[in-house]
Amino acid sequence: MNSDAHQIGETPGGFWKTARFQRWLNRRVPPANSVTLDQKKIFILPTREGLFFAVLLVFMVVAAINYQNSLIFGFAFLLGSMFMVAMLHTFRNLSGLSIRAGASRAAFAGEDAEFTVVISRYGDRHYEAIHLGWPESLHQVADLVEEEESAVRLYVTTNSRGLLDPGRLQIQTFYPLGLFRAWSWVDLDMSAVIYPRPVYAGPVPAALNSINEGELLSREGVDDFYGLREYQAGDSLRHLAWKSYARTNELLTKQFAAFVDRRVWLDWDYLVGMDKENRLSRLSYWVVELSKSSDEYGLILPGVEIAPARGNKHREEVLRALALFEPDIS
Repeated sequence: MNSDAHQIGETPGGFWKTARFQRWLNRRVPPANSVTLDQKKIFILPTREGLFFAVLLVFMVVAAINYQNSLIFGFAFLLGSMFMVAMLHTFRNLSGLSIRAGASRAAFAGEDAEFTVVISRYGDRHYEAIHLGWPESLHQVADLVEEEESAVRLYVTTNSRGLLDPGRLQIQTFYPLGLFRAWSWVDLDMSAVIYPRPVYAGPVPAALNSINEGELLSREGVDDFYGLREYQAGDSLRHLAWKSYARTNELLTKQFAAFVDRRVWLDWDYLVGMDKENRLSRLSYWVVELSKSSDEYGLILPGVEIAPARGNKHREEVLRALALFEPDIS
């Protein structure tokens, strides 16, 4: 289809954006995790091409009357019938379609948040060229011909941290001829967590490190000498304590170790003099950097404390706390 002609992804404006219409829409199509489209939830109007087509039919009928030409009459009635059938098929291409909310994926501010929407059909009904998306975002096209359901990934551009509610999802179709546009707006009650945009803050300051905590782990090849132990078969000859052997005639092996489990506290009060968003962005940067290491890290915010740990689950917990932090403290 021609995206210019059909105005795919067109943002509704004018009357469609008024508070009065939105209140009426909320009553007619209330928020729900799953929605099945029916006559109450579907709107349909001619496209620009459809209006031109209708005007052409009027001129053809006027010409047929003026010239008393039965051939023009027949052709005009044929095109008129096709116009009406196209309207019914366009409406039918949405009627009975089920849409339900899928998973959402968190993102950093400035990135695209991902939402998954699942569309499904029942019985022998087929659906083609279904456009889904939020206004002012890129629409995706899906078909349900052989499959009974399809998962569609949709993306919304983000600007700031917090809990993102993308609003009502727009579902539309121009199938089969592009003469009509049938659409609906459904609120699937979806949301995604938007983390603060990481802003470079340099290495984690030494003041935030708890260097006395952690486990001392033996690690072959580390240069820090730890102690001696009895020789065991298979020990590297490079690690034998030859000087000790010369004095005591006892074969010993050198041990090396390093502190590998630092515990780091990311403290709100360390970033004095910055506003709230700048503090959160720099703390977000440190979380991203520490999550790449083996260090344990915790978070201290006004009214929030998360104990040091590591792993993806802990990373998400800390970033979520930064994303949803609200007290206006600078």
